[in-house]
Amino acid sequence: MTEKKRLRVGVLFGGRSGEHEVSLVSAASVIRALDPAKYEAVPIGISKDGRWLVGGHSRKLLPEVLRSGQRMMLPGDPEAAMLVPMGPGSEGAVRVDVVFPALHGTFGEDGTIQGLLELAGLPYVGSGVLASAVGMDKDVQKRLFRQERLPVADYVAIQRSEWQAQPKQVLRTVWKKLKCPVFVKPATLGSSVGMTKVKKPGELTAALNAAAPFAQKVMVERAIDAREIEVAVLGNARPMASVPGEIVPHREFYDYTAKYLEEGTRLVIPAKLTRAQVKKFQDYAARAFRAVEAAGMARVDFFLERRTGKIYVNEINTIPGFTSISMYPKLWEASGIVYRDLIDRLIEFALAQHREKQRTKYSIELPKGAAGALTG
Repeated sequence: MTEKKRLRVGVLFGGRSGEHEVSLVSAASVIRALDPAKYEAVPIGISKDGRWLVGGHSRKLLPEVLRSGQRMMLPGDPEAAMLVPMGPGSEGAVRVDVVFPALHGTFGEDGTIQGLLELAGLPYVGSGVLASAVGMDKDVQKRLFRQERLPVADYVAIQRSEWQAQPKQVLRTVWKKLKCPVFVKPATLGSSVGMTKVKKPGELTAALNAAAPFAQKVMVERAIDAREIEVAVLGNARPMASVPGEIVPHREFYDYTAKYLEEGTRLVIPAKLTRAQVKKFQDYAARAFRAVEAAGMARVDFFLERRTGKIYVNEINTIPGFTSISMYPKLWEASGIVYRDLIDRLIEFALAQHREKQRTKYSIELPKGAAGALTG
C-alpha cells in the first residue's frame, strides 16, 4: 500500500498591518498543531513592507523567516499555483496545496490576499473576497446586519477626509445622534488598535485624531454597559455555532493592552447564560455569518446589555485569533472539537469550497464564427 501524500499547507503570517505581531502568534500555533502525518507546513511570511519570504523548514522561528527567508512572489496565474523565487541566486519554486491565512487586519483579512489567492487558483481557509472585505469594514457589516434584522448599537461612520476637512460639522453630526460615553475606533482594523473610550464631549477630537491614521473611515459607537459575549462559527453553507463564551477584561474595556500586553483578562467558557440566551446568541451568530456570506470560520462578538438584557451584534471577525488559548479555538474545544481537529475541519472546508468554486463557469461557448465577428 502506498503512503498517502501529505498536503503542503502554506501558513501565511505577518503582513502590512497594525496586527502584524498578533499574526505571528496565531501562525506559530497553527504550524505547531498541524498533524505531521497529514500535512507539511510551509511558513510564508509577509514583512511589514510587503515582501513575501518563505522559510526552509516548518520549525524555523517565524521572526527568522521574516529576517532571512527566501524571497518569493505568488503569480496571479492558476496554471502556476505556486510561489516563484525572486532575485539572483534564488532556489526553486515552492508548491502548496492549500493556504491557511493567519493574517489579521489590512491586506490580510480584508479581501486583498483572498483575491490574490483566487487569481492564483489556490484553495484557502476562511472567507472569500466579499465576506473578508465586508467583515473588515465595521460600518458595512452593520448595515448588512440591520438588513438581516439583527440588533446593532447606534453609531456614526465618518470618512477621514471629511473629518479633516470639516471637523466642526463632524462633531455636530456625532453629538446630534449620540451621547457620551462613546467608543471611537478605525472602521477597518481589528484587535482594538486605535480605539478610545470618550467619556466627555471634549475628548472626541483627540479620539478621532488617534483613530484616523489607521483607516480611511472611523466609527463612533454608543458605549454600552454590557457583558462581552463571543460565539465561534464553523462551516460553509450550513454553519455551526459554538457555545457562547464571555470576555471579562481586567481593564475598563477590552482594548489592545488587555488583549495582548497584560494578563488578568478572563475567558469564561461557557458563559453563564440561560438556555434561551444561548440559543439566541447561536442563532444571531449563524445569521451574521450568512449575512456577510462568510465561509470556513468566523467569530461573532456581542454585547449583552446589563440593564435591559438586550443583545447587540458588535462585529464579525473572519480571521479570529488562532492561538491555542484564543477564544475561537477554546470555544470549539468547549463544544467538543479540539484544536488539531478544528484545523483539519477548516482545511476540509477550504478544499470543499474550492471544489464548489471550480464548478462555476467563467466563460461562454460562442457559436461557430461568432468569435471572429466580435473581434472584428
